[in-house]
Amino acid sequence: MSDVSGGRERKYSIALYSDDSNVRQAVISALGTRVAPDMAEHVIHQFATGPALRLFVDSKKPGTDSPIDLFILDGESVPEGGLGIARQLKDEVFNCPPVLVMTGRKADAWLAAWSRAEANVLHPVDPFTLAHTVADLLRTRTASLSSQ
Repeated sequence: MSDVSGGRERKYSIALYSDDSNVRQAVISALGTRVAPDMAEHVIHQFATGPALRLFVDSKKPGTDSPIDLFILDGESVPEGGLGIARQLKDEVFNCPPVLVMTGRKADAWLAAWSRAEANVLHPVDPFTLAHTVADLLRTRTASLSSQ
């Protein structure tokens, strides 16, 4: 990222929501500390409930030290699925960062489109697909912010 603070690149901030700790761990393992060699490192904020994620989002108003750069939401979470949360974020967050949803079936792609997510990957997590998709979304986000 081009935002340098004190000589250091700002880390990307990723919000990860899944009620399943195994899914969260699989995503964290797949992404490592950076999704591509040419990109800044990232920090992942984990959430097991929708209310906890919303509280975090509400605390990250524009101009804060660490804005959210990407949401990764588990569409299979219960009782509140990531698809509904994605739609709510797109409706309620001004200049909402990109959203990636994880769904259980390829046939659920239409639900990802309904949620207005920019990308969709399938369960179980494929580390290469996930890292590549996240890198693309973060690059697009960075480019759009730098052109504003």
